[in-house]
Amino acid sequence: MPGNGRQARKERRRLRNEGRRPGPPGPYALLPWLLMGLGSFSNLFQGETPNPWIGGLGLLAFNSLYISVVFRGFVKEKRESPVSYVLLGAMAAITFGLAIGYGGSWLLFFPLLSLACGTILRHRWLAAGLLGLAVAACLIAVWRDDSTSTPWTLGYGTFISGAVTAAILTLSETVMELRATRQELARTAVEKERLRFSRDLHDLLGHTLSVIVVKSEAARRLAPHDVDAALLQVADIESVGRQALTEIREAVTGYREGSLATELDRARSALTATGIQPSVRRSGPPLAPQTEALLGWVVRESVTNIVRHSTATTCAFVVEGTPDRVRLTVTDDGRTPAAPPTPGIGGTGLKGLTERLATAGGSLEAGPAPAGGFVVTAELPADAPQGTDGETAVAP
Repeated sequence: MPGNGRQARKERRRLRNEGRRPGPPGPYALLPWLLMGLGSFSNLFQGETPNPWIGGLGLLAFNSLYISVVFRGFVKEKRESPVSYVLLGAMAAITFGLAIGYGGSWLLFFPLLSLACGTILRHRWLAAGLLGLAVAACLIAVWRDDSTSTPWTLGYGTFISGAVTAAILTLSETVMELRATRQELARTAVEKERLRFSRDLHDLLGHTLSVIVVKSEAARRLAPHDVDAALLQVADIESVGRQALTEIREAVTGYREGSLATELDRARSALTATGIQPSVRRSGPPLAPQTEALLGWVVRESVTNIVRHSTATTCAFVVEGTPDRVRLTVTDDGRTPAAPPTPGIGGTGLKGLTERLATAGGSLEAGPAPAGGFVVTAELPADAPQGTDGETAVAP
């Protein structure tokens, strides 16, 4: 359908835009900072560094360790591994050795070490490490007295490099986690909506088709003897079919609301057509719409099971309410071959009702009655709350 096609295109466009959103910076974003070591490399290249082989090996080792540590810092499992801390410690030893031995532009390895610390360390360890590095950089710069920048500038740059790196990475990780959580919530909402629709469809069609079959059989039996009564059953079939179409449309949009009184009236009609004598007794204060809707589902499912499986001749509906709680009991005198052995366990419909009532703070029990027959008992708060799964109690 054209509407469905447009909706699908919009969804694909939304997913593409979601994929284009910037994520956390990668390790490659921290590699250009190695250019801070060009001054040291220049000293080696121009022969201004004593013991150039030691300086060259130190520079190579530092750069290799920096790249390794930075890449490990962007994978949580590797970042928290002891190997990362060992590599960071080796970087610190090389930095202190080169800074003390050569001074000058070699002191700029302290900000680079701070960047590496910002990718690995977190919380108190990060604060202690950055503060220690900043103080050490200042003291060595003062002692060497040949730094390319003032000691306090070097100390500040050392501290702020790691702090900003850690803050950006932590914020980016948090954003990614929130994005993943939002996607998971969206998937969960879709699953809950599918479950709601499948439950509604099962209850609506199961009950409606059972009533149509029963009334069709009644019309077939009455037709040879009483045409007017048969036509009345046919009119009921038409009414039930039209009502089913309306309810299915409401179930699709999620706005279906039930009424206990309406379901009891339909129950009387369906049971009478099958030769079962219904009786209804209600007591207690008026019920909240959510509570009425849930009890209406219980009546509907109970009648469907009685019509399909029971050999009952009578069925009693008893609604007893107090200001706090309400109880609905549906009892028949038939024999149900597949009666559940334990309360609250049954077919798909009874299981779904048990979940719905539990979500609203109620309970459902179904099983053989002590005196024979089958009994379904539902209890709910007089004012059932909205379901905890994000759907209202009237439209599970």
